[in-house]
Amino acid sequence: MPTASSMFRAGTKIQAESTQADGRTFEQLRQECLQRKKLFEDPDFPAIESSLFFSESVPVNFEWKRPGEICKDPKWILGGADRTDICQGQLGDCWLLAAIASLTLHKEVLARVVPPDQTFDHGYAGIFRFQFWQHNHWLEVVVDDRLPSVRNKLVFLHSADNNEFWSALLEKAYAKMNGSYESLKGGSTLEAMEDFTGGVGEVYETKKAPEDLFNILKKALDRGSMMGCSIDITSSAESEAQTPTGLVKGHAYSITGLEEVNYRGSKVRLISVRNPWGQVEWNGPWSDNSREWSYVDKADKVRLLENATEDGEFWMEFENFKMNYDRVELCNLSPDSLTDDTKKKWEVNALEGSWIRGSTAGGCRNFIDTFWTNPQFKVKLEDADGDGQCSVVVALLQKNRRKLRTEGLDMETIGFALYDAPNNEDHAGKDYFRYNGSKARSRTYINTREVSERFALSPGNYLLVPTIFQPHKEADFLVRIFSESKASALEMGNTVEADLPDPPQPSKPEQETDEEKGLRKLFEHIAGSDQAINAQELQDVLTGVLSRRREIKFDGVSLTTCHSIINLMDVDNSGMIEFQEFKVFWDKLKKWMMLFLSYDTDRSGRMSSYELRIALEAAGMKLNSKLLQLIALRFADENFEIDFDDYLTCIVRLENMFRVFQALDPHNRGEVTLNFQQFLLLSMNV
Repeated sequence: MPTASSMFRAGTKIQAESTQADGRTFEQLRQECLQRKKLFEDPDFPAIESSLFFSESVPVNFEWKRPGEICKDPKWILGGADRTDICQGQLGDCWLLAAIASLTLHKEVLARVVPPDQTFDHGYAGIFRFQFWQHNHWLEVVVDDRLPSVRNKLVFLHSADNNEFWSALLEKAYAKMNGSYESLKGGSTLEAMEDFTGGVGEVYETKKAPEDLFNILKKALDRGSMMGCSIDITSSAESEAQTPTGLVKGHAYSITGLEEVNYRGSKVRLISVRNPWGQVEWNGPWSDNSREWSYVDKADKVRLLENATEDGEFWMEFENFKMNYDRVELCNLSPDSLTDDTKKKWEVNALEGSWIRGSTAGGCRNFIDTFWTNPQFKVKLEDADGDGQCSVVVALLQKNRRKLRTEGLDMETIGFALYDAPNNEDHAGKDYFRYNGSKARSRTYINTREVSERFALSPGNYLLVPTIFQPHKEADFLVRIFSESKASALEMGNTVEADLPDPPQPSKPEQETDEEKGLRKLFEHIAGSDQAINAQELQDVLTGVLSRRREIKFDGVSLTTCHSIINLMDVDNSGMIEFQEFKVFWDKLKKWMMLFLSYDTDRSGRMSSYELRIALEAAGMKLNSKLLQLIALRFADENFEIDFDDYLTCIVRLENMFRVFQALDPHNRGEVTLNFQQFLLLSMNV
């Protein structure tokens, strides 16, 4: 059966999963500590050097201290969580800090990531919990409150108030989820925003933005998206430098509103921006006390300027905004992160997969011989929105790459393409991509955690192909499709079926062809008086015959292969095959050899593991991607090639398994019942 996508439904909150190795939840751990009157010490993220750094030794002598050892009256949150609670320490994770600062502007989202019902007072047990989104799952991450410190001061993220600790513990929980504190060096604000919300991020450069950027941002605001903007800097000296118009360079602003107003007989588009510092505001056209407001309808003026105090929030004309700001980042929230009063909610489809070397790691379209073997997903866009098009955001995320840094792995270079879906095909082949261009694709291949792109597409069926740029590179991935109207998605290539004809009726000796007579003579010579061939005798004859074929390179037919052939052809369970069984097998062997040679395109005497899918289909057996991955891992060598003996073993065992299952499932229900002995007998015979 095809694997359908997982869907997010509006108004449903997904329960977070415990991440502790022993499976215990925060409350179970906390109660145990309270009963034992002992503070929690996290065995999964202990207070040792490997929790800090994986590639270098600890530069100073850190001490792990609990908040009560650092100050007299520690607090969880002091006077509400805001940007002053986020001061960077000696770690290059400013991207994370910017995301936390943005999170403080969205109190309901913040309350999910940082549950407020925690304290250093009654019920304190040295344990705290946080919730993060990871790869289509909400996770509950617990930590003890031992924090790295030097001379009684926190080394990493801390609050401006030395007795407030929610932000420092949030950073610790995020470091635990990613393997270590060092794993947090370098990243993008959107990466953390996605982990805080489960949303999909987009980045727009205002000088190169699409013409409908205003409408994109307006729709995003209606869907509860978190949006920010910033002005680029050319040197560190410009960081947080103020311009004559009151804007601050290298500083994260949030976007809070978009409106159209009548101004002197024409429509003017306005955008509301907030400086989290407060007070420091834009002083140009449409600022709080500018003369432009004198020419706006009084009701609009009152509505838009009702909070026009020195709070850091101000209006700008949209064209002025694009001229002054360089970058807009928005995080589209999934329905489970939104409140019930959000105007509109996205439809979200999520699909997971893997690129496996030798089977599904086909690389980009530059490598046409293997590109078609990448995972393929069918996306159905059903209803148009607005101007007859379907607005969708496609995001491809590679999993766990930050955590895998400890193993010397880093981000792969990823991208994706969308094609018109071919009719009635379970998996598009090489020729389809050779002769059909993409309808849409990611702008570039890039080595970031996620690549996302917004498209306006006609309703219809599309084929989505996510890839790593180079073939033979491995990674796990998640594809998410955010659509404004109804859409569905499922993985292709999931059919498992066999079309295996019944063997022909035996010919009478007098009706045999010259070829059959020659085959009988060979058989009688090998079989001897018992007129049957065992596995050893079959091995001798196959090795002798096939070794004369110079176009096939192999080290002889193995005894294991011959046992599999006997099991397939031995109708009467004698452990040997008689002439009619041998003749049926010989016909099969000729067909299988022809397929092998036809897909040995470089005449190397070996078959590419990527071409095995086509060869098996031509032999009457269609397998899904997971089975093909297992076969490639079992039979392919380090160069992703399969020699003839392994190919023969594979195809014989597959046909044997299909025929045994079909015999046990006479009504074609797709399932059979076996007791333990039957299972063992079946496994041994295959």
